[in-house]
Amino acid sequence: MKNRLKQLLHYLTEGLVEREEAVKLTLLSAVAGESIFLYGPPGVGKSLIARRLKHVFSDGKSFEYLMTKFSTPEEIFGPISIKKLKEEDKYERLTEEYLPGANVVFLDEIWKSGPAIQNALLTILNERIYRNGTQEIHVNLHAIIGASNELPPEGESYGPLWDRFLIRYQVHPVKNASAFLKLISGNQNLYTDNIPPDLKISIEELRQWSQMADEVEIPDEVATAIRVIYEKLEEVNNRQTEIPPFQIYDRRWKKIVRLMKVSAVCHGRRAIHLSDVYLAVHCLWNHTSQIPILRKIVSETIREHGYNTAMKLSLLTAEIQRYENEILSETKLKVIDLTDVPRTVRDEFFPLEKCDDLPSATYLKIIDFKALSPGEFQVINFYDQDLKLVYRLQTSLGNRPYTIKVLHNSRTLTLDIQTVKQEVTRYVYKAPHPLVKAYWDEWGEKLEKFIDERFEWLQNNMPRELDDNSEHLFVDESILHLISENYTKTTSRLEQLKLRLEKARFQYSAHTSAEKVL
Repeated sequence: MKNRLKQLLHYLTEGLVEREEAVKLTLLSAVAGESIFLYGPPGVGKSLIARRLKHVFSDGKSFEYLMTKFSTPEEIFGPISIKKLKEEDKYERLTEEYLPGANVVFLDEIWKSGPAIQNALLTILNERIYRNGTQEIHVNLHAIIGASNELPPEGESYGPLWDRFLIRYQVHPVKNASAFLKLISGNQNLYTDNIPPDLKISIEELRQWSQMADEVEIPDEVATAIRVIYEKLEEVNNRQTEIPPFQIYDRRWKKIVRLMKVSAVCHGRRAIHLSDVYLAVHCLWNHTSQIPILRKIVSETIREHGYNTAMKLSLLTAEIQRYENEILSETKLKVIDLTDVPRTVRDEFFPLEKCDDLPSATYLKIIDFKALSPGEFQVINFYDQDLKLVYRLQTSLGNRPYTIKVLHNSRTLTLDIQTVKQEVTRYVYKAPHPLVKAYWDEWGEKLEKFIDERFEWLQNNMPRELDDNSEHLFVDESILHLISENYTKTTSRLEQLKLRLEKARFQYSAHTSAEKVL
């Protein structure tokens, strides 16, 4: 199915310039039975996309109309049947060649329509039903495409109709220079039906795909991502910003998830993938000023959440931390001793105890002392109480701590460095009681098993979209890179947690006793 839709998109976008994403989303909306609103200036190809879309369906029949404030229901839904009104006293319209008889509908400048047209459109969009006099006609609509160079005016009664357009897409003029040259130099007839008959979609296939979408699952990582997006949008609304608040109601969230399910079916999947979540970007904005922050929120959510949150790595991290803390509290004993440490002067010199044979030798440099070794003499400097150089003598480390040996007048003198008493923390590690060790062994084995199961899940359920040669029909390739990044980070974090667990288990099992001085 994915290859078939890929070929359809190839034919739909053939000859078009910088309109691939708009075409993809329009096709998705049609397959999902939803409506799409194309927002952009005149002449950017909005009507062309609608006209091409009708060729996708084997029973494709389109209706296109440019709305004005003077448009009447007769122009959209058909004229009144004079014959029926005269002979049967029935107020019914002749709908066959108008909106109720079409499969693909394009309504340009839709916000210029009056209340009577809007009310009838609401019923069609909601229930796929048109009330023609006393009878209800089932409208066999695949897609309704609304378009305008402006958003619905605020403070008027356009809200219900605006809310029915699930997908909203801003169409910009061609920006790339080479694409612009391709646009103005092309002579292809873009309105002809270039789609092979065997690729066209039938009503029965749409019905089957809709049933398949009902069976699509929502994995934990997808549910988590949607929840995080919802919460972040609420946070934006709670902050006082220049951006208008996001107004998204329960019905829209439900329809967005349904759209993701249809996307999964189009890719031959039985579950929604994180890449499908990005489609929410085209469904959640009401003002164009919201689009940048919306893209940022959805992208960051896909990159930072998803797999790691769904796999409960935060809970696993907390459990391993608790495991480590309990082991340390039982095996690590803190001991404080008093010991001699050298005094320092200006953090550069060690003071020496007074020596009658070298009365002026008061200081030596710390750096020189640290360079000494036992039994190996080397020349170092000695300084008086004013820190002036007074001796250069052959010196080595002494036999006792903080002592040095000095060669002077054919004699070997031992000089002591002045010391002070200081507290030194020493940690002693003890072996746990056998019963405690058995408890920790069991606890650690359960954690290790859980981690191994997470690794196995990641390896067995690596999404096909992350393959080098894979692609998404409706989402940009950059989103797949975000998901790959999240997948890699989750795997790396799981490896780090496993290493921490191994270190904790080694700490109490491999060493029965040890100590470390800090």
